[in-house]
Amino acid sequence: MKYVMNASTDPHWNMAHDEFLLDGLREQVFCLWQNRPSVIIGLNQSPYAEVDLKYLESRGIVLARRVTGGGAVYHDLGNLNYSIAGPVAHMENAYGLMAETLRSLGVQAERSGRNDILVEGRKCSGYAKRLNKDRMIIHGTLMWDVNLDTLTKALSVPGSKLQAAGIASVRSRVANLKEYLPQFPDIRAFRDALQEKLADGSPEILLTQEQISSINQMADSKFSTWEWNFGRSPSATFAASRKFSCGTVQVRYTLRHGVFESLHFSGDFIGNRPAEQLAASLIGQKPEALRNRPVSDFFDGIGPEELASLF
Repeated sequence: MKYVMNASTDPHWNMAHDEFLLDGLREQVFCLWQNRPSVIIGLNQSPYAEVDLKYLESRGIVLARRVTGGGAVYHDLGNLNYSIAGPVAHMENAYGLMAETLRSLGVQAERSGRNDILVEGRKCSGYAKRLNKDRMIIHGTLMWDVNLDTLTKALSVPGSKLQAAGIASVRSRVANLKEYLPQFPDIRAFRDALQEKLADGSPEILLTQEQISSINQMADSKFSTWEWNFGRSPSATFAASRKFSCGTVQVRYTLRHGVFESLHFSGDFIGNRPAEQLAASLIGQKPEALRNRPVSDFFDGIGPEELASLF
């Protein structure tokens, strides 16, 4: 199969590159690529419900939304991603191709469920797909030496199953492929071997400067924007409670398209003005707008950053 090389580790640019593979070429191609530490959410997901955004911010982990459905995944440079795109009529073999190729390298990999690849019952890969007119893209992850501690914390939100499971449980359910491929000293050697198997002598497709400029434009105008990554989020409802110097503050709120759709404060806290006034002023605003409000008027002795810890 012909291939496109991609040396970028910028998650937003790589999402644009995948869209280009889907829409901008006519023949069947594959691409192996990597992202620097990032969380990639599915097309229909809310980052507020799927990701610990405070943890991402504290670690400099990038959030990006892809063009396919499915769940949130963590990427780092210990992970290798693959994309296969082509006319629908030629994509019949694409679903099982990666498991088949891993087996040819010595891993007893098997497809499982709707979109997983397992090794000895442990997940080493997940994939997603999208159809656009007469073309399809299938892309997925290959965990080589992913930081499972960071993965668990990044994808863990209060009350989530993943948070409750903890690191030990995650380790028992997922597999880093380096455990099964000792003949490859590092991810580069694994990538080179995979590249050779998939290409099977086929040539590289070299993108033109015009095509690269088109990808740059998509990355800047779509995939790196707040509107794409947060603004298209479906409705999600949350609740939290914390004891402050003013008393216990409980909050229940709904975010839709990245802004407050509803917001209610309750608790035994004291303040000079009704908290309902603060809530009303935030409807239709992003959660970050809280940092510009006179919070201490409503909650004695606390500032915006303290109250923001509830969100």
